[in-house]
Amino acid sequence: MLEILQRIWESSGFYQAGGSWQGLVMIVIACVLLYLGIVKKFEPLLLVGIAFGTLLTNLPGADIYHMEMWDAFLDPNNAAYHSYGTILANGGFLDILYIGVKAGIYPSLIFLGVGAMTDFGPLLSNPKSLFLGAAAQLGVYMAFILAIVLGFSGNEAAAIGIIGGADGPTAIWLTNQLAPHLLGAIAIAAYSYMALIPLIQPPIMRALTTKKEREIKMEQLRTVTKREKIIFPIVVTIFTVLLLPSVAPLLGMLMLGNLFKECGVVDRLSDTAQNALMNIITIFLGISVGATTVGERFLTPETLYIVGLGLLAFCFSTAGGVLLGKLMCVITKGKINPLIGSAGVSAVPMAARVSQVEGQKANPSNFLLMHAMGPNVAGVIGSAVAAGFLLAIFG
Repeated sequence: MLEILQRIWESSGFYQAGGSWQGLVMIVIACVLLYLGIVKKFEPLLLVGIAFGTLLTNLPGADIYHMEMWDAFLDPNNAAYHSYGTILANGGFLDILYIGVKAGIYPSLIFLGVGAMTDFGPLLSNPKSLFLGAAAQLGVYMAFILAIVLGFSGNEAAAIGIIGGADGPTAIWLTNQLAPHLLGAIAIAAYSYMALIPLIQPPIMRALTTKKEREIKMEQLRTVTKREKIIFPIVVTIFTVLLLPSVAPLLGMLMLGNLFKECGVVDRLSDTAQNALMNIITIFLGISVGATTVGERFLTPETLYIVGLGLLAFCFSTAGGVLLGKLMCVITKGKINPLIGSAGVSAVPMAARVSQVEGQKANPSNFLLMHAMGPNVAGVIGSAVAAGFLLAIFG
């Protein structure tokens, strides 16, 4: 009886807990992330899952994610190189779920749901807003340059830079392709800063604009026809995929989801993409990404650099959109409020709401939300194109 009890004790996580201080620290971090997601509501739909995945992967003895298996999967000199069969045969629960991240399935299906929930009408009403979405990708390239200066490799710097696109699935997709060992840190940084957009953006927006510019009221947008909305995703897919084939999984699914929404003949598919499928994939994506935050890999100086560079990326992206908005304001002789430029980051619809709030603070009769949605949805396309461009160079 005593031998049985001893074996149970020695196989327990309590007995193994003293083997890795990093794992204990990560358990505390997981609890902090759960607090931020549940109590502070920081991107809870994904952060709660990521945090719980972090908790599971760092509990001693759980044996549901094996970092060494994925190291072998990425090692060209190992017999298990790119062998999903090895993972399926010998992996734990989270190893198997992580295949969906590694194969790029989850981020692409998330984009299918995002497309089904997106209205490109404001962008089609004011095509000039596409330039604001492009300008708000400035943070991607600035963070990339700074990461190179700090000693990161080109692949790592590209993965860090994409945080500036303010698009979590895109950041996960690109990081998984170029620097999978940084996936946990980049995902947590990306989603944390997306949740903090109402705190990060307003000071930059006010610093770069005058009160007179913030008070500008914009003309009502024209009505977009159903035909335009149906043709748009088809044309964008053809053009962008021919230009950057590597972006096909993300942008193709985004536009397919939008076509489901706009064509009017597949309402059941649109509803499934927006709700059931989106929710299921969000669960799988969250805990799979959280599984990669193994203490020995996560608790490094690199993680602190990534957190800092991610913040700078968001700041540069906001500034890029606002500054181009100011230029367009001058060119159009005061017809464009520069505040809508900050919505060019891909956080839909949060960034557009921030533009609306700041506009109403300056002018209570101002209504910028629909105008800001143009750059906002343009930012979704812009971040995917930026990711495809970086993958084409470093992939």
